[in-house]
Amino acid sequence: MPASYHVRSRPKYGAKPTLYAGRRYHSAAEAAYAAQLDMLKAAGEIRSWEPQVAVELKVGGQLVCRYVADFKVTLPDGSDEYHEVKGCSTAIWRLKRKLLAACRPDIVLRIVDV
Repeated sequence: MPASYHVRSRPKYGAKPTLYAGRRYHSAAEAAYAAQLDMLKAAGEIRSWEPQVAVELKVGGQLVCRYVADFKVTLPDGSDEYHEVKGCSTAIWRLKRKLLAACRPDIVLRIVDV
């Protein structure tokens, strides 16, 4: 079987896909954070949130890649933050994080360590 058709028998980096509120999250930590965001929304501490939001990263007008944040959180004042739930920091993620900071300095990225 060609490598491109390989089906992973277990999740990458040991993350276990988890269901919360009818949505499948990449890990139990992401699902738990989604539950926490729901509580913050109910308490009025955030306005809204959405999972898996892609941000295009362009250099010189050319698309280099997309950074997919775990969550986009809208605060009560209408400003946005992007939240990343991290258990394992990979080289690719560190590179994309640097690209995000360079290409989109307007974006606030909050890292949630698990």
